[in-house]
Amino acid sequence: MATNRNELDAEDRNALSESSFAFPRERKEPLTDASHVRNAIARFDQVRDVTDAEREEAFRRIKRAAGKYGITMTETRWQELGKPSAGRKSSDQEKTKAQLMSEAKRRGITGRSHMTKAELVRALQK
Repeated sequence: MATNRNELDAEDRNALSESSFAFPRERKEPLTDASHVRNAIARFDQVRDVTDAEREEAFRRIKRAAGKYGITMTETRWQELGKPSAGRKSSDQEKTKAQLMSEAKRRGITGRSHMTKAELVRALQK
């Protein structure tokens, strides 16, 4: 059992029903408390190998959990989740190389593993 109320150890996580997750098939992004719901919102666009339909369903699950835990969501579409808010957009230059590499992989940019951070920034701006 996890010691911190907001942490889920492997045993806790395995004991959760599929309906406790934003992405039940992958068992990703548990929605068990306010902290986990905020995390699911922030990391939504980092979940891989899911369909748009699964993202749509995950968005509905997150909205429902947000309401349950008193979290205000300004996003109205799943495509907005995990993105920086308008008032705090970060440029590609402010991102770490790992973040840029992840985005390049998501976009299918070839040769990314051999690129410098500056090259990744340029490739992502195209």
